[in-house]
Amino acid sequence: MTRREEVLTALHAAVAFALRDLTRASVVRNEVMPMVVPPQGLIICRDGTPGDPEVTLSPLTYSYRHRAEIELYAQSTARQEGAVFDAAIVAIGLALAADRTLGGLCDWVESMAPEPQVIAVMGSAPIKAAVITVILHYDTTDPLS
Repeated sequence: MTRREEVLTALHAAVAFALRDLTRASVVRNEVMPMVVPPQGLIICRDGTPGDPEVTLSPLTYSYRHRAEIELYAQSTARQEGAVFDAAIVAIGLALAADRTLGGLCDWVESMAPEPQVIAVMGSAPIKAAVITVILHYDTTDPLS
């Protein structure tokens, strides 16, 4: 498994574990957003892009600032999406703060503030959504490993 895949798998696992008991939101990776969001919410972890690395030649090291995304979706006809949404943001923030290295796979993990928005859905309750950008700092010895 490449370092990139190890880091992204660890990020997904940390988010899924944090939300398992608190909100029971569904946490998936790189899936298409469904038209109806489950009542407990939906979290989609997106792989994002590693960008261009900084290269050190001795020893050869590629240092990435990989920008992954965590998408949050909450929808409720009872207008409870605000509580579900907020609980998910808090849980993700606590999970990332608890282990800023994802078990030693990263040098540092930092998140950006979410930018909430409301998505209108014809014939259904609106969806409250946000994207949290997560910057993963890690090194590899080869851009393909």
